[in-house]
Amino acid sequence: MAWGIRPILFSFGNMSVSSYAFFVGLGLAVGLLAYFLESKKSKPAGENSVYIVFGSLIGAVIGAKLLDFIVEYKYFATNFFNVETIFYGKTIIGGLIGGMIGVKIAKRIFNIKEKRGNLFAPAIAIGDSIGRIGCFLNGCCYGKPTSLPWGVDFGDKILRHPTQIYESIFMLLMFLVLEFLKKKSPNPGQLFKILMISYFIFRFFIEFIRVEDIFLFGLTAFQIISLFVIIYLIRENIIKLVKNIYGGI
Repeated sequence: MAWGIRPILFSFGNMSVSSYAFFVGLGLAVGLLAYFLESKKSKPAGENSVYIVFGSLIGAVIGAKLLDFIVEYKYFATNFFNVETIFYGKTIIGGLIGGMIGVKIAKRIFNIKEKRGNLFAPAIAIGDSIGRIGCFLNGCCYGKPTSLPWGVDFGDKILRHPTQIYESIFMLLMFLVLEFLKKKSPNPGQLFKILMISYFIFRFFIEFIRVEDIFLFGLTAFQIISLFVIIYLIRENIIKLVKNIYGGI
């Protein structure tokens, strides 16, 4: 039995379109459309929007691939001279981290002061929600065996957690929550921070039911990275807490 629910979505003659490529591309297109539509509502989209998007996309692509190289170093070490290795694997965690770094670099290069995280957040959420459907149909990023009635057989006759769908639903809910919070006039960049903290907390816990190698202290590499990102994002709150504790002594 072939692996995946429907790895090939459709074909035109000898050309086949994979479910993964289609839905990841669709998610990216919808995400970009959502960003530019919101950008026009809040402020006329100018060069700054293009620079920020360009920086985020470059950072996301590099980050998604680079982190996968690091985590899957054994695979890449044994397949270094295989051309397909260049196109093997990407990770959303690396994409998010790389995207954040790409935006910071773009803003510094072009001296952009405005924060557009509140516009990026819903776009990222809906884009990832759509993209994960491609992961589900392709059979990647799957979960551990389960006896739950919605377990899915991806090709090995074992019912597994459809962790791709769990994330798709989570990010769709985050999109709705962020759209609601956007009406409350949040501080610049606040929605992006909420999305990142929420996602990395979600990712930390869902790793327990995903098929991933243990890296350190009984945790996967993605769980450890998630902890570092969460600490980085809430570092200001941690510093204030420590100051209050020591200030009260």
